[in-house]
Amino acid sequence: MVILGIDPGYAIVGYGAVEYARGGKFRTLGYGAITTKAGVPLQHRLVEIYQDMLTLLDHFKPDVASIEELFFNTNVTTGIAVGHARGVILLALAQKNCPFYEYTPSQVKQAVVGYGKAEKRQVMELTRSILGLKKIPRPDDAADALALAVCHAHSASSRLLETGV
Repeated sequence: MVILGIDPGYAIVGYGAVEYARGGKFRTLGYGAITTKAGVPLQHRLVEIYQDMLTLLDHFKPDVASIEELFFNTNVTTGIAVGHARGVILLALAQKNCPFYEYTPSQVKQAVVGYGKAEKRQVMELTRSILGLKKIPRPDDAADALALAVCHAHSASSRLLETGV
């Protein structure tokens, strides 16, 4: 099963594609970030994210996507812009008939580290180790996206997909 992890944003969208096989074997297919330039009107940034997401979906041909749930911290304005970016990402997934699952940061930490309040550095290091990578992926958004893919692989939802239930 090919899983595309997505860490949404409007300046940087992290992505990470992994192949997950029965028995818990991972193979990293690729990772990186879609970046948009500051100062460009939001609608143009959204078009760029949408088009780049379609390209990624065509390239990796994922069976499923794993995306971080929208999290409002203190800056609601930024949260709304990220929500718009998530919207175009979900539209691209829908147009490519790619099912997706959403996970909170705590669920990702629990799935990767075994502790829902783990530090970000722990998650990044364990993701690197699980995937057999020589170094932690950069930017951080790409590492987060790979952690989302690992999270889905370790979830009950992925086991249901494997068995066809």
